[in-house]
Amino acid sequence: MTTDRPTSTGPHVPVLLRPLLKAVAPVSGRWLDGTFGAGGYSRGLLEAGADHVIGVDRDPLAFEMAESWVGDYAGRLTLQQGVFSRMDDYAQDLDGVVLDLGVSSMQLDLAERGFSFMRDGPLDMRMSQDGPSAADLVADLDEAELADILFLFGEERASRRIARAIVKARSEAPITTTLQLAGIIEHCLPRGKPGQSHPATRSFQALRIAVNAEYEELFEGLLAAERALKPGGLLAVVTFHSIEDRMVKRFFQHRAGKTGRANRYAPEIEETPLQFTLVTRKAVGPDDDELAENPRSRSARLRVGCRTEAAPIDISAKDIGMPQLREKRS
Repeated sequence: MTTDRPTSTGPHVPVLLRPLLKAVAPVSGRWLDGTFGAGGYSRGLLEAGADHVIGVDRDPLAFEMAESWVGDYAGRLTLQQGVFSRMDDYAQDLDGVVLDLGVSSMQLDLAERGFSFMRDGPLDMRMSQDGPSAADLVADLDEAELADILFLFGEERASRRIARAIVKARSEAPITTTLQLAGIIEHCLPRGKPGQSHPATRSFQALRIAVNAEYEELFEGLLAAERALKPGGLLAVVTFHSIEDRMVKRFFQHRAGKTGRANRYAPEIEETPLQFTLVTRKAVGPDDDELAENPRSRSARLRVGCRTEAAPIDISAKDIGMPQLREKRS
């Protein structure tokens, strides 16, 4: 989940901006911000030296909110409504790509968007504001399908219990609001201890990911970045939960030739040209200063890779063992 936050001076400062700019320094040329949101990364890149940034977002609200300040950058910022999995349709030969995954704080803060279990609103969760909503999934999926979504996308251990409760509740009355669903989930789980996350956190995350096909979008977006970057171009990805981070880690490992063999008796894998080199050997998290400024950054992880001259190679998620497609529930 992205956590753009307003500062005292007005602009929004995204999580891990300082280490990201340090990892990709010196910033120059043409960049694409695939998750424009409140514009924090785009501003950071422009102020660090990028000649031009293309800001992509599927949520039209993002561009409505940016109207008041886009002109400050004198044509150096172009806005493109769409999904980052199609970024190579929007631009080629890029010097860098930034992806900040999840839902933005501006979406969470608007009750009518239905992302938050802390505010009552319609059970929506659609980033693009079209297609089936979370209420549609809750109403239409059978118990087993609901349980699978909660477990695979939210890592919710009580997924079957919650799915059973949802099916029972909807047989009595439609589930149409965020607090209505949050209440059903809360009754399925033990009361949380002080400092623990809300009982509905994992379930709401899972439904949001399913509604917006976020894992499919992430995988296709990583491949699109590989196609859109020029040799020496940088791909920086900020994730906010473990499944996304494993997906990005696995992608970079595969493309940088760091996967190895399962054991020494396994057959040799034919060597192919490498599409990336690793800029960050391990995931970078927030430092103490950032944690003090913004506790919501605690789960953020940054990974950066540098594009080689090798041609892109088409693969499937299964080919490199993307976790959400590999994990099955017994």
